[in-house]
Amino acid sequence: MKKMKLVMVGNGMAGVRTLEELLKIAPDLYEITVFGAEPHPNYNRIALSPVLAGEQTLEEIILNPESWYEENGITLHLGRKVVDIDRSRRIVRAEDGTEAAYDRLLLATGSNPFILPVPGKELDGVIAYRDISDTNAMIEAAARYKHAVVIGGGLLGLEAANGLMLRGMQVSVVHIAPWLMERQLDEVAGKLLQKSLEERGLKFLIGAQTQALIGGKDGRVMAVQFKDGTEVPADLVVMAAGIRPNTELAEKIGIHCHRGIVVTDTMQTVTDPRIYAVGECAAHRGIAYGLVAPLFEQGKVCATHLAQFGIGRYLGSQVSTKLKVTGIDLFSAGDFMGGEGTEEIVMSDPYGGVYKKLVIKDDKLVGACLYGDTVDGSWYFKLLREGRTIHDIRDRLMFGESNIGDTGHEGHNKAAAMADGDEVCGCNGVTKGAICKAIKDKGLFTLEEVRKHTKASASCGSCTGLVEQLLMFTAGGDYSATPKKKAMCGCTDHSHEEVRQAIRTPLADGSKLLTIDGVMRHLNWRTPNGCSTCRPALNYYLISTWPKEAQDDPQSRFINERSHANIQKDGTYSVVPRMWGGETTADELRRIADVVDKYKIPTVKITGGQRIDLLGVKKEDLVNVWKDIGMPSGHAYAKALRTVKTCVGSEWCRFGTQDSTQMGKDLERALWRMYAPHKVKLAVSGCPRNCAESGIKDVGVIGVDSGWEIYVAGNGGIKTEVAHFFTKVKTAEEVLEVSGAFLQLYREEGWYLERTCHYVGRVGLDYVKKKVLDDAEGRKALWARLQFSLDGEPDPWFEFDKAKVDTRQFDALSA
Repeated sequence: MKKMKLVMVGNGMAGVRTLEELLKIAPDLYEITVFGAEPHPNYNRIALSPVLAGEQTLEEIILNPESWYEENGITLHLGRKVVDIDRSRRIVRAEDGTEAAYDRLLLATGSNPFILPVPGKELDGVIAYRDISDTNAMIEAAARYKHAVVIGGGLLGLEAANGLMLRGMQVSVVHIAPWLMERQLDEVAGKLLQKSLEERGLKFLIGAQTQALIGGKDGRVMAVQFKDGTEVPADLVVMAAGIRPNTELAEKIGIHCHRGIVVTDTMQTVTDPRIYAVGECAAHRGIAYGLVAPLFEQGKVCATHLAQFGIGRYLGSQVSTKLKVTGIDLFSAGDFMGGEGTEEIVMSDPYGGVYKKLVIKDDKLVGACLYGDTVDGSWYFKLLREGRTIHDIRDRLMFGESNIGDTGHEGHNKAAAMADGDEVCGCNGVTKGAICKAIKDKGLFTLEEVRKHTKASASCGSCTGLVEQLLMFTAGGDYSATPKKKAMCGCTDHSHEEVRQAIRTPLADGSKLLTIDGVMRHLNWRTPNGCSTCRPALNYYLISTWPKEAQDDPQSRFINERSHANIQKDGTYSVVPRMWGGETTADELRRIADVVDKYKIPTVKITGGQRIDLLGVKKEDLVNVWKDIGMPSGHAYAKALRTVKTCVGSEWCRFGTQDSTQMGKDLERALWRMYAPHKVKLAVSGCPRNCAESGIKDVGVIGVDSGWEIYVAGNGGIKTEVAHFFTKVKTAEEVLEVSGAFLQLYREEGWYLERTCHYVGRVGLDYVKKKVLDDAEGRKALWARLQFSLDGEPDPWFEFDKAKVDTRQFDALSA
């Protein structure tokens, strides 16, 4: 199928992050064209301050070099500002006449600096602080001139002032508000910050109102005049008084704008659903975000919809601000100003340069403001987001996470005290566990390597200290990022992995562990007969490790699997016959209808997996219901293959590129008797429109012009997980082999009740690719082992004896 065309206007961090996410999940769906008004590829705008201060070079803050665009087949137009869009013809036009057609358009135009509307704003030497050209202009001015005035005492203004001071200029900061960074700090913290910066050499004019900029005979600014008539000398004036969403282009083409380009929860503009917007230009539910973390969240949601998965909504962000201003750590989140009905816990040590304020309402943390010591900022933000009661820890809350109970780590190192699931990098949503795993698995030793592989510390840099601690202890060998071993249950100290390994390993006499009792004796189980947690797990590990040798123990399965039906809340059962790839016949439908009438089944429903569910079947009727239906078991009750959902594909659909129905039937017939650590669902879509929702399945297959794309480890359950792009193959035979090999690897290595998304999250996608894709012989062996395991596996409803089904349970008296 011909690729669709995606054009992105803007080449900044939010837009390119959207493309990165899109390329992960739908790498071949679009021909992508990017227009950037600046002559540079995507760079870290947050890192301009270190460049100004001389701590980094421009080359070091490039996030995606031009080679990245080439490698991903992206047409990049640098230094070309888009000036018009023809929505009816779907054409984008740049100021130099360059045009590009689109099927989908992504507006990532960012924001513009707010320039005070005062006389003299057009003078030479008056600049904003927004991009690389502004930074270069400031560096050049610092080499020639002496006096600088920065208008704006927010984060950007203070970092500009600090950078210019480090380059030798005398700098005054003009701020109209009563204290610095009033949006991120309360008055106490703001004045502590001012005092610290004054000690370093900066001057402040708090509450001053700029009235005019005075120019000299050469046309360059020479002074700033205030409303009270006073003046200060200025060879350079930097406007850092805020930003405004850049909606100029959107408004010109008739896109609705109010405080930004108005978008829905799917990041589509409300005016034209073909046009999306992300980043500082977008207004979602009346809010235009200026912090990088929400913009990256928007990008992820936008990518899933551009990829036509149709999942995920952006519901807004609860933001925190964690910053390092000229070496001083700051953090704020929530309602840190307090107000009616709130309480405040405050710790102030001006001499030591530490100030903390926690705001509590209804026994919950609702706000925090930290100055000087922000080590517990992420923990406070976690408490705030979760809304948990702090009643039991109130007396220790101020002293941080390490003082709340036993952290399980020795010493006072913050990184060691964090749980693996705790977030380290708020900008990119990277957890401690992900960082430690990357360090160990990829052999990382430097901060730059961690940034490259995980993106932690790659944006605002405020988490750099934590990342360095993790590097020190993980790569240095003094600290293990591996969580404490978790036992299977209270009957043993052994973990799932240890039990699986013991079952795999032959005994000293060459024999094998083939029974639950044998495993328990060998591993010194504390409880002789085990429990309802460990027995089902042991039973699965045995029959999946030694098929046709280990004996299935029906009494060690859950009630649904013992009854071979899904028990409902009223004690009746659900019957779901298998329909290959969702396809059925008139004869099957007549049999189902006759059964419904004969056994007075109250509810008949189509399931999400394209099957018919008969609900309300009495237990004593189950055997005869199945006999009369005469269709294979749908295993809707089991930790097994459930469904293979399909669209109609090329056989009927005018968009279909591959026969998805036949592919689905082939997959289901090959795998339908397969038991697994947890339920498994597949889907096959005939084209990238993905009507079968293949992007959220354990294995998803999508037809493209040249073959099939395979995705793995998706989950459409309580927490939706988008599947990972795995590989692209040409033939149906390859789909069967790759899919089967992946599922067999999961069967052999997954822990009982662990979904594929959690298995892949635990071992890593690279590991799975190495075992399945990179090792052709290993892949074939996995596929062969799966076929061996499934060969002759009985249908529990039609091969009672072979399946060892205790039919006495279906007698009317026992039911």
